[in-house]
Amino acid sequence: MDKIEYHAVIKFFVKEGLTPNEIHSKFIKVYGDSSPSFSTIKKWAAEFKCDCTTLEDDPCEGSPKSATTPEITEQVHAMLLDDWRMKVREISETIGISKECVGYILSEELNMKKLCARWVLRLLTADQKHTRMKISEQCLERFNKNKTVFVH
Repeated sequence: MDKIEYHAVIKFFVKEGLTPNEIHSKFIKVYGDSSPSFSTIKKWAAEFKCDCTTLEDDPCEGSPKSATTPEITEQVHAMLLDDWRMKVREISETIGISKECVGYILSEELNMKKLCARWVLRLLTADQKHTRMKISEQCLERFNKNKTVFVH
């Protein structure tokens, strides 16, 4: 169920004269775990009691979504090309944007995920998979030949 639909149902129950506790128990009975939290229902019930007519959330205050500009995305990508082991915190501090924005850029804009302390593309081509498999096999072979020299 969409958030606005939940708000509409809450508004209906408030107009019926139900309390937030009664509304929450009805939601739990019908929707189970997917129902909104009690605090959400209480907040919206209070809004609708004060004659709020809109079902939409008010726009959040704070910084606008300017951190995901193409320039900043390119900066994050360039930093990762230099060092695949960079931490989100390090990127965040260097560029001056939040860790959440860096995480969004990495996962959604650059389509990457963290794998064994490295940022890698989520979807590899068949050639890239084959190359990685060969390199892994070579490393394993070198390790099995001489375990003490492999680390040095």
